[in-house]
Amino acid sequence: MPDQPLWTPTPDRVADANITRFQRQVEARIGRKFAGYAALHQWSVEEIEAFWREVWDFCGMIGDGPGSRTAVDPDQMPGARFFPDAKINFAENLLRPVKAGPSSDALVFWGEDKVRRRMSHAELAAAVSTMQQALAAAGVGEGDRVGAIIANMPEAIIGVLAASSLGAIWSSCSPDFGVQGILDRFGQIEPKVLIAVDGYYYNGKTIDIRDKVAVVAAKLPELKRVVVVPYLYDEPDVSPIGKGVTWPSFVAPFVAIAPAFRRMPFNHPLYILYSSGTTGVPKCIVHTAGGVLIQHMKEQGLHTDVKDGDRLFYFTTCGWMMWNWLASGLASGATLMLYDGSPFLHDGKILWEFAQAERFTHFGTSAKYIDAQKKIELAPMREFDLSTVRTIMSTGSPLAPESFDYVYASVKKDVCLSSMSGGTDLCASFVGGSPTLPVWRGEIQCKLLGMAVEAFDDDGHPYPPGSGQRGELVCTKAFPSMPIGFLNDPGDAKYRAAYFERFPGVWCHGDFIEITAHGGTIIYGRSDAVLNPGGVRIGTAEIYRQVEQLDEVVESLVIGQDWDNDVRVVLFVRLRDGMTLDDALIAKIRQKIRTNTTPRHVPAKVLQVPDIPRTKSNKIVELAVRNVVHGRPVKNVDALANPEALEHYRDRPELQT
Repeated sequence: MPDQPLWTPTPDRVADANITRFQRQVEARIGRKFAGYAALHQWSVEEIEAFWREVWDFCGMIGDGPGSRTAVDPDQMPGARFFPDAKINFAENLLRPVKAGPSSDALVFWGEDKVRRRMSHAELAAAVSTMQQALAAAGVGEGDRVGAIIANMPEAIIGVLAASSLGAIWSSCSPDFGVQGILDRFGQIEPKVLIAVDGYYYNGKTIDIRDKVAVVAAKLPELKRVVVVPYLYDEPDVSPIGKGVTWPSFVAPFVAIAPAFRRMPFNHPLYILYSSGTTGVPKCIVHTAGGVLIQHMKEQGLHTDVKDGDRLFYFTTCGWMMWNWLASGLASGATLMLYDGSPFLHDGKILWEFAQAERFTHFGTSAKYIDAQKKIELAPMREFDLSTVRTIMSTGSPLAPESFDYVYASVKKDVCLSSMSGGTDLCASFVGGSPTLPVWRGEIQCKLLGMAVEAFDDDGHPYPPGSGQRGELVCTKAFPSMPIGFLNDPGDAKYRAAYFERFPGVWCHGDFIEITAHGGTIIYGRSDAVLNPGGVRIGTAEIYRQVEQLDEVVESLVIGQDWDNDVRVVLFVRLRDGMTLDDALIAKIRQKIRTNTTPRHVPAKVLQVPDIPRTKSNKIVELAVRNVVHGRPVKNVDALANPEALEHYRDRPELQT
């Protein structure tokens, strides 16, 4: 570990940070000074009720007030409920006035290099109003579901705001999902209205999805309307789609007025998100309006330092929880930067072009994207003006130490690199960044405020920070964005099994984590994908970090194969175009791993594959590959972006010896 951080905030940056103002507010109210972030964090998890009331006040939650009770059964997981007497409306909080006024940008959208749009706050409110009235006229009300097969575009934001303003529940997936993948999700939630884009652009190609929408709509008997968003076409023909109508026609009968907001209990459902679905039909995870909103306002306002007038970007699709996270940025006064399509357009430069043209303050993406930029040796700092970017965010998978180096060497030197980790399960993060803390190579900066994160050993005891020990990522105290539960889960049996059975009364997240001497964290991958050769626990990210430094290797996937009453490590590699895996390269890979880790990490087998299977949100699927290798079925291949890739792992003769 290097002795010096890669980045340290200046005194002015620290003084100007929202989290500094928050700390001063808390200190003034409780009559106590905090020596630093660690002390503030400790207070936030010891006094969770006082902490969340302070967040409510500092972030300016709009509603009928927090009420007299902050939490009911705060010591229960599951079971705790926050702000049980409060009433809020999610859309009302996101459509709040901004300092720059109603004519300032609310949304800026790029659809690859084909479409450019911007929408002011006044235009957004007007669009929400007409869609709100149209949904209500279609019979959508409190507790009804609105589903969306939609690109990351303004209509997605308008749709969720209109639905939530009525107390309805929003659920979306990206338009590249297959029919079965959509039905596996929406078939469970029975939406009353389906919003669907007519198609989308990807890597310069035009993909029309109206036929797919027609098939999906025909198999959702509860549907009253299918609202088709024009994107590829100015006036798409929707006649083949049962109950189909274009968005302009749907809202045409209504005149824009000030949107109405139905304030609902804090714990009223807002979103249904889905587990990855690679081991069966996806679980429907029900999230609350208040829990999601207060978590996101805390993360964005305090940890990401989003301020009124900032320009917030995250590369995401509407099938990944980071879209839900991005949407909440309106509540902090940010302009949302929306991009749909391939991030590798224009030789990998399209997102940096967007950042320069629209003067992003916050640039969010996946760890895989940063690694891919490093692989093609792009140096954005030499080609683009990124002077306005204060924070770069990364999530989706562990960010390798070498990717930290790349950001500071090739993207921007003076920037807070905030790697984050959480998940769909909580629609938020457990660990992430802070603009007041240094960035250490390979480390996520801190445990987030209010999140009592520990690394547990197998017996449920926490490893001390700086011990070098890796354990299960757990959260020992309740937090507001815990799901209500799973849909169609009598007695919460599946919900309890997913998070609370391993350590009763404690949220066990399923990540393999180390807490460092700096108070930061390192994620070593999913604990259910941990390798156990000879009984030694190895995180897959440790191997990826070494292998993917090699120029020959584009990406890799590693599993544990049951073999000879033990487990052996099997590594699959996708090489640069035209390259073939030979004995010399296998030896080079093994030596790289052995030199920088341990002999236990060295794979028994190294095999070449032309493709790595991944989910729609671009996460590699180690468990699905492990099932294929062991001859077990993968129950829901339609959840994958490229299910055909699994065939490259089936019945490999090299794995029979």
